[in-house]
Amino acid sequence: MLAIYRQQQRLDELFNRVKDLPDPELQAHWCRYLCVLVCGFLENSVELSLAEYTKRRADESVSNFVEAKLGGFQNPRMGAILDLFGCFSPEWRASLNSATQGQLSDSVNSIVGNRHKIAHGDSVSLSLSSLKAYYKDSLRVVEIISSICGN
Repeated sequence: MLAIYRQQQRLDELFNRVKDLPDPELQAHWCRYLCVLVCGFLENSVELSLAEYTKRRADESVSNFVEAKLGGFQNPRMGAILDLFGCFSPEWRASLNSATQGQLSDSVNSIVGNRHKIAHGDSVSLSLSSLKAYYKDSLRVVEIISSICGN
């Protein structure tokens, strides 16, 4: 999907710029900002994938309803994503759960957990290398979600 791809490209460019910053404090600030953006990317990817699926499969009124309900999807912890996919299909939930158990799930949850801490002004011990690893895992989760939705 084009919107997801564009957002991923923007994130990739920002990660490339930040890695060359000489000031560790400035890099840490950018890392926090990137964490918020990556979390938003996850939210958008879930919403867009399911909305696109619904547009292809359902009547316009049903598609509009689903899209409106998905617009409020926030805090994309793996459990919330699994619950949302379970609303569409128990098989989808099981497939997604099986494919994301362990590191992928932990990475998604770390992104969301750190984003919450950042948003509430708490300290985070998030390094750029850790965030990059979480981001790569989140990209894999987005690929799995897209595949399940047939996108």
